[in-house]
Amino acid sequence: MTVIKPGSTIGILGGGQLGRMISMAGRNMGYRFITLDPTPNSPCGQVADHQITAPYSELKAVKELADSSDVITYEFENVDSTITSMLETTSFVPQGSELLKITQNRIREKSTLKTFNVPVAPFLVIQSENDIETAIDRLGFPFIMKTATGGYDGKGQWVIKSRDEIPIAIEAWNKAGMDMIIEQFIPFSKELSVIVARNIQGQTKTFPVAENVHIKNILHQSFVPARITDEQRIQAESTALKIADSLQVVGLIAIEMFLTNDGEIIVNELAPRPHNSGHYSMDACISSQFEQHIRAICGMPLGDTTLLSPIIMVNILGQHLSKVLDKIEQLPPTAKLHLYGKKESVENRKMGHINFLGSTLEQIDKQIKDLGIWS
Repeated sequence: MTVIKPGSTIGILGGGQLGRMISMAGRNMGYRFITLDPTPNSPCGQVADHQITAPYSELKAVKELADSSDVITYEFENVDSTITSMLETTSFVPQGSELLKITQNRIREKSTLKTFNVPVAPFLVIQSENDIETAIDRLGFPFIMKTATGGYDGKGQWVIKSRDEIPIAIEAWNKAGMDMIIEQFIPFSKELSVIVARNIQGQTKTFPVAENVHIKNILHQSFVPARITDEQRIQAESTALKIADSLQVVGLIAIEMFLTNDGEIIVNELAPRPHNSGHYSMDACISSQFEQHIRAICGMPLGDTTLLSPIIMVNILGQHLSKVLDKIEQLPPTAKLHLYGKKESVENRKMGHINFLGSTLEQIDKQIKDLGIWS
C-alpha cells in the first residue's frame, strides 16, 4: 500500500463539524480538502479548499468529488451507502461501504455484534404488531423500542415502561413504516465510549475511555479519564479492539457502551467516524482523533494517544451559545473553545464545545459549575 502523503487531496462526504475538524487537523499536516454538502458555506466548507454544494445523491457532484480526490472519507453515517458503493468502483474509499451498511441499520448492527460474541442487550426484531407482544413475553418491561434506521441523538426510540404504554409502542410502529428493534432495558451506572483507530495495514490504537453524560439523549459532557476501575477499562478497550478488528475498520470507530450496575460492559451502538465523545482528544492527547483518522485512511503509522491531562469536554448547544459568549472573559485560562461556524443557533443544535483541562476532574467540574452556563 502506497502512503497518501501530504499535498494530496482528501474528499469528504458531508460538510458538518466533524468534516471541519478533520480538515483543520489535515491542513496542519499539509493535506488539501474538498467537501460535498448540500448546505452552502457549510462548517467544513468554510475551512476546506473547495466545497461542492449539491445533494449527496447528485451523480455529477459525486463524480466531481471523485475526480478531485486522492482518497475519500465520510464524516457521518447517514450518507447513502449506495453512493459510497459507487465511489468505491472509481475511487479510494478506505472506510468502505460495507461498514456503513452495518452501522446505518440497528438490526444489522446488533446482529453483527452478536456474531462476534460481543455483549449486547437482549433484543428482538419487530416486523408486526404481534412481534411486540412476543417481545414483552421474552424481554419483559421496561424495554426500548428503536427504528431500524435514522436514529441519532435519541431520535427514533421510545422507552416503554409498562403495559399501559403499549399503545405508544403500537403507534410508533405504525408511524415508522419500517422494521424496528426492541431491546431489553439494562440498568447502568455509567455510559462509556472507546474510540479505536485502525489503519490500512491493520495497526490499531485506542483513545482513553470517556465517561459520558447525556441530557435528553444528547451528549452533554465527557469526563476523561473515565472514573472506572482498571479492570473495567481493560474490558472496555479489549471489547472495542475486538469489534474494530472483526469489522476490519479503516479510519475511526466509536463504540458506545454501558457499564451495568453489576460492573459488566454492554455494547450499545457504533459510529464509524470521529465522535463527539472524542473531542477531548483535540487538547488533551498527543494525537487528536481527527489527526488519527487522517493517518489511518492515508496509510500512515498511527500517532500516540497518551492522555496528557484530565479533561472534561462540554458541548455548546444552541441554547448555551449566547451565555458562552457573554462569559467568554470568565473562562479559565486552561479552557479551549471550539466553535463550528454554524449560521443559525437553534435549540439543541451542536454549535461547538469547550475542553476544560486541569489537575483533577473534581477541580475542573467545579470550574464548570461556577461558570453557571449549563445550569
